[in-house]
Formats: sequence, C-alpha cells, structure tokens
Amino acid sequence: MKAVKFGGSSLADAKQFRKVRDIVLSDKDRHYVVDSAPGKRFRDDTKVTDMLILSYANRKEKSFDQIFSKIEERFNGIISELGLEYSLDEEFAKIKDDIRNHKAGFDYTVSRGEYLNGLLLAKYLGFDFIDPKDVIRIDESGNYDPEQTDPLLTGALKEHEYAVIPGFYGLRNDGSGKIQTFSRGGSDVTGAIVAKCARSSMYENWTDVNGFLIADPRIVHHPQSIRIITYKELRELAYMGAGVLHENSIFPVRSQGIPINIKNTNDPDDPGTLIVESTCHKPEHVLTGIAGKPGFATVTIEKDMMNSEIGFGRKVLQVFEEQGLSFEHMPSGIDTMTIIVNTKDFIKHEQAVLANLHRAVNPDHIDLESDLALIAVVGRGMKDGRGTAARIFNALAKKKINIKMIDQGSSELNIIIGVRNQYYEPTIRAIYDEFIANEEED
Repeated sequence: MKAVKFGGSSLADAKQFRKVRDIVLSDKDRHYVVDSAPGKRFRDDTKVTDMLILSYANRKEKSFDQIFSKIEERFNGIISELGLEYSLDEEFAKIKDDIRNHKAGFDYTVSRGEYLNGLLLAKYLGFDFIDPKDVIRIDESGNYDPEQTDPLLTGALKEHEYAVIPGFYGLRNDGSGKIQTFSRGGSDVTGAIVAKCARSSMYENWTDVNGFLIADPRIVHHPQSIRIITYKELRELAYMGAGVLHENSIFPVRSQGIPINIKNTNDPDDPGTLIVESTCHKPEHVLTGIAGKPGFATVTIEKDMMNSEIGFGRKVLQVFEEQGLSFEHMPSGIDTMTIIVNTKDFIKHEQAVLANLHRAVNPDHIDLESDLALIAVVGRGMKDGRGTAARIFNALAKKKINIKMIDQGSSELNIIIGVRNQYYEPTIRAIYDEFIANEEED
C-alpha cells in the first residue's frame, strides 16, 4: 500500500490532472492521494493559495468578488477542460460567505485551495473524499498532534479503500472547531501522516523535479540528483534551506521506517530520490548534498579561563533565551565562545543581549559581526572518506574565499562552513566542482 502526495505544480491545470490520474491509476497500490492547491502554470502565474490570501485581505472591500472570481475561473477551467459533469458552485458560495461575513479566519481561507482541489481530484479519480478537519488535529503552533490524529485517521482510512485527502490543514486540537494549518508546504506533512496511519510500504512525494538535487539549481548549473539519501542527511540539508520536501514531513514516516520516494510528475519513469532510514548502498559521491543560507551574525565572547568557570555556557545561552532568540551554532575555544544567530532576529535585541551578557558573565570583550553565510556540506560518505576538510579548504583557497568559521558534528555527517555573504554562491559552486564535477571527470 502506498500513500502519494502531489504538489501544486503537479495539479496546476487540466493537463497536469491527466498526468496525475495516469500515475495514480497505473499502480493499484496507490490507495491514498494527498493534494495541494493548484500552483503556478507558468512563471508569472499566481498560485491559488496566494489568490485566497489576497481575497482574505480584501474581504471588506468592493474588489472581493472580483478577486474571488479568479479563483472560481481557475477551478472551473480545469473542470471544463477535463470534460467533467461536476460543479463546485455551492462550495464557492459557502466559502465566499464564510470569508466575507467573518464566519471563518485566515487559516480556513488559505486551506480552501487544497479542499476544493481535493474534491475535484476525488471526482476525477473516482476515489472517496476524506476531509482533514474530521481526522487531523494540529496544535496552535501548527504542529501535528499524533495522540488525537492517529486513531481518527487510522479508523477513517480503514473505511475507505481508495481516497483523496487534502493536505495542509486539519482542526485545532483544543476543541474549538477551528481550521488550523501546518506551516506553508505542509501538504508534505499531511502526506507523511497519511502514510504513517495507513502503514504504507512507501510514501511517494510527486513534484516537478527528478528528485532531490545535490545543490540548488539556481546556483549550480544542472546539478546531479541524489538517488538514495538517509533521513539524517535530508534533515541536515532541509534545515539549511534545501527545497523539495518540507523538513517536518520526515518525522511521521521516520517513526515507522517508511521510505519516501521523491518523483517527478512530468517524468514518472525517472527513479527520483529514495529517502531511507539507513542503507548498505554505497554513496555515489563523498558528499550527498550542499545547502546553505546567508544572513547570519556572530557574537564572540572573550574571557580568560572561561573554560574553568562552571556554568559559563549556560549563563550565556540564558541571555539569548530571555530575548526569545535561538542560535544556529556555537563554536568555541579555550577563552572564546561564539554564538551564531539569524541577523534579522538578533538585530532587534543586540543591545539588550550585550548588556545582559556583561551582567551575566563579566566578559573581557564582546565582538559582533554580521554578513555571514552558512553552508552545510552533508554526506554519509564523509565518515569513511579521507581529507574531506582539506579538499574543502583547498577548493575555497583556489577561489580566494576566506573561511570565517568551520564546525563539524561528532557524527561526521556534516561540516558547516561560514563565509562572507558575498561568497555564498561561489562557495557552493567551488565545493560542488571539487567533489561532484571533478569526480565525474575522473
């Protein structure tokens, strides 16, 4: 039994709907389908979710009807092109009334793209429809509540051999009866929850690329796809900004050891990327992937003999906690400790942090620097490889890129490189060329 999820680009228009139908019906093991709202059909197009956000913002304005009519046109166009005898007019009328007359909030509004697309896809496939509000519970922070969700969803799936379940939303778990959404991209999370509760043998996540790419294609020209990647590797890369899969979608299936297959709706014969708990497959390259983010700042605290001062690190981190700040990394030396934080979040609190650090640990000196980008070099092949760090240093030295920071976890799964923001993209290209392009030539 397989649970499958299709992204917004896979369900953007009637042409894509036909591809999805062919994929689903070509394998009888594909029992449960999770849908996203219609995405962009072309570069300058507008996603249905964005149109819903705009309609909510203008719910009190005269332009509301005109804005919502474009949403109706989008769905009616798909229905017409597919030649379906089906109408969503009653649903449109109810949603418009709910939004305009303040009967529903923002989360309800933005979830209607998945809801309407799910109704339409279920009709087109001849599948049953399961509304997530009946089976999925989400807390106020947008996190999946397994204690309430799992028994509800498991029971519902047993009653429906084949069904479509819209992604992205459920009900708030506080008994209020209000629609609650996951964070954006949360249809991936819904798909993983369905796969878990259905005890699926596979969770297929269909998108518009041939699997997970080793590097961002906007930075590296035609990067290779990753054929097999572990949950841990994916988590590291997703956290550092690599796209394709919502990072929180790993956890529900990981608890059951269910593999995830990232595949391309427009190229269904490509094997895509298989995400697994563990594997004996030897990696194709030392590195599995490269990802990063610009826009970090460093807070470097200097104090003689800090290493012998009990509770020093705890006191430092407590200062950041009191300001509501999380940290990304914390490299340290004998007499120095550096806290790396997001610049946008930190800059609002920098003076309070400085003052409180002085009070908490009485440092000799504190130095602030912004303009830092972090790049994660991830790969299970690094554990048994030799000279990986040396190759990174050498590749960047050739490009005259100065490394501001390096941090390696004890698992030897990843190395974090810190460079100036201006060297963010050149650093990724240099590392890719050293470990992937050069190995291909060899």
